[in-house]
Amino acid sequence: MSEDVRLVAWVRGQVQGVGFRWFTRARALELGGMSGFALNLGDGRVQVVAEGPRERCEGLLEWLRGDDTPGRVDGVTEIWDTPRGGYEGFAIR
Repeated sequence: MSEDVRLVAWVRGQVQGVGFRWFTRARALELGGMSGFALNLGDGRVQVVAEGPRERCEGLLEWLRGDDTPGRVDGVTEIWDTPRGGYEGFAIR
C-alpha cells in the first residue's frame, strides 16, 4: 500500500466552461480513494486538490495531462505535499 499524499495541480488552457471540473471529479471518483476538489480560478485556470494514495493521485495527474480531458489543456503545474485532511468526498467548487 502506498503512502497518502496531497496533490495540488493548476491546469491552464481552455478549461473553464467546458465541464472540466465535473469530469475531473468523475475521474477522481472512478480512481477511488481520494478526497479533494476542483475549483475555477479567476485567471482562467482550474485548481485541483486531491489527497489519497500516491498511485491514485498520480493517476489523476496523468489524466489531467492526457488527451481525454474536456476543453484544451496547455499545461499542468503540480506540487506534492503531505495530506492536510478536512475534505469529504471530491467536490466541485
